[in-house]
Amino acid sequence: MTPHAAVTDLGLVEQARLVREGGATSAALVRAALDRIEATRDTLNAFRCVRADAALAEAADADRRLAAGERLPLLGVPVAVKDDTDVAGLPTRFGCAGDVPPAASDGEAVRRLRAAGAIVVGKTNSCELGQWPFTEGPAFGATRNPWNAGHTPGGSSGGAAAAVAAGLVPAALGSDGAGSIRIPAAWTHLVGIKPQRGRVSVHPYDDCFEGLTVNGPLARTVADAALLLDAVAGAHPREGFRLPAVDASAAARRDPGRLRVALAWRPPFTGTRAPLHPGVRRAVTALAETLARLGHTVEEARPDYGLVGLGFLPRATAGIAAYADRHPDPALLDPRTRGATRTGHRLGGRLLRAARAREARQHRRIGALFTAYDVVLTPTTAVPPPRIGAFDGLPGWRTDLAIAAACPYAWPWNVLGWPAVNVPAGFTADGLPVGAQLLGPGGAEERLVSLAAQLEDDLRWYELRPPGAPAPAA
Repeated sequence: MTPHAAVTDLGLVEQARLVREGGATSAALVRAALDRIEATRDTLNAFRCVRADAALAEAADADRRLAAGERLPLLGVPVAVKDDTDVAGLPTRFGCAGDVPPAASDGEAVRRLRAAGAIVVGKTNSCELGQWPFTEGPAFGATRNPWNAGHTPGGSSGGAAAAVAAGLVPAALGSDGAGSIRIPAAWTHLVGIKPQRGRVSVHPYDDCFEGLTVNGPLARTVADAALLLDAVAGAHPREGFRLPAVDASAAARRDPGRLRVALAWRPPFTGTRAPLHPGVRRAVTALAETLARLGHTVEEARPDYGLVGLGFLPRATAGIAAYADRHPDPALLDPRTRGATRTGHRLGGRLLRAARAREARQHRRIGALFTAYDVVLTPTTAVPPPRIGAFDGLPGWRTDLAIAAACPYAWPWNVLGWPAVNVPAGFTADGLPVGAQLLGPGGAEERLVSLAAQLEDDLRWYELRPPGAPAPAA
C-alpha cells in the first residue's frame, strides 16, 4: 500500500487528526475520496450526486485555514450525506425520479457538519422516500453491497453504508425511520447510531415522518460514529423540542461498568412469520457470550411490545404521503409509494392523532423492562442481506410482508423515539455481514456508545474490510 493510500484509508478520527497535525492535506483526502467514488460508480453505485468541484474548492480553503492555525473537530475531512437531507444547491431527490429543484439552503444537520469543518463530497443513494430495507429503484438503479455485489447493502441509508464500508468516505450521515441506519449498518459490517428523537435536527423536515425519523452516523468504528454524532447534534433555533447535550466521543473512551443486558429474541407482532436465520442467531449468541465474558449479566427476556405496530403504521404512511404530496410529478413514483400515500391519507386525522397519543403508554409498557435491565440486545435483522432484485415486481402488500419478516426488530424504537446502536455481529457461513442492536431508554446514548466501544475493543471488527476494499492502515 502506498503512503498516500494508507493515509486516506483511515477513519474519521484519524483523518481529522492527520489534517490537524499536518500529516495530510484536506485536498489530498478529498481528491482520494472523489477518485474512489468515481471508480466505484458502475460497481457499487453508492452516490446519487457528487460535489467534485465545490468539494475541492472547499478543501483548498480548509488547507488555508489549517495553515493559519484554525482548528475545528472535522476541518478538512470528507464526509457524505444521505439524499433525504438538504445540501444547498443540490436537489433532495430522496430516491425519486423527476425534476426536483435544488435546495436553497443546508439542512440544520448539514449546517452543523460544515460548522465543524467537514466537507460534503456528495449525496448517497436512498430507496424511494426511505420506505424499504433495500436501495434500488428506477431513478438510480441498484446500490450494491461491498461485501458481495449480488446483495443489497440494506436501506434506506444503503448508499451511505456502501460508501463507508467500501472506504469511499470515512463516515456518512444517514437517517433512520424504521431501522434505516441500523439495518444497512448490520448488512455492511458498520457501526450505526440511531440517536434519541430530537438529538440531531431534521430541520427543515421538522417532526419528520410523524416523529419516527432521526438523523445519525454510519462509520467503521464507534469513535468515528461518536465524533460525527457530536458534530451534528443540536436543534435548529425554530425547533421546539430540545435535549440536553451528550458527549458521545467521551463515552466511547469510557468503561461502561457492569451492565444488566436483556437478550430479546422475540420480535413484536407484525402479522407475519419472521423466522430467525441460523447464521444471525449464531452471531448474536456469540455477541451475548462476549458481553458475559466482559463481566455483564446477560439474561433472556422479552419486552412487552403489545400492539406497538398500531402506533407505527399511521405515522409511517402519513410521513410517506407528506413527502409524496410535495413531489412535482407524483405519477413518476413507484406504484407501491402511491399505494402507501393513499393509505397515509386514509389513516390521517383522528387515527394519526390516536397513534401519536399511544406513545406515552408505549413508553411505560415497554420501558418497564429497564427497571430490571440497563440495555436490551436483539438481532438487528432476522436475515442476512437479501439478493439484489429480491423485491422487484412485488405489489405493495407483498413487499410490506417480506420486509416485515426480514426486518422485524428495528422499527419499535422509532415509535418510542429512543436511542439504539447497531454493532457488527459477524458473518454468515457464506460471508454475509449481520448485526446486533444495543437498545436503551430515553437519554441512553452514552451508555450504549460506551458498551459498543467495549465490544469493539475486544472484537476489533474494524480490522475486517470487504473484498477489494482498502485494508486498514498500519
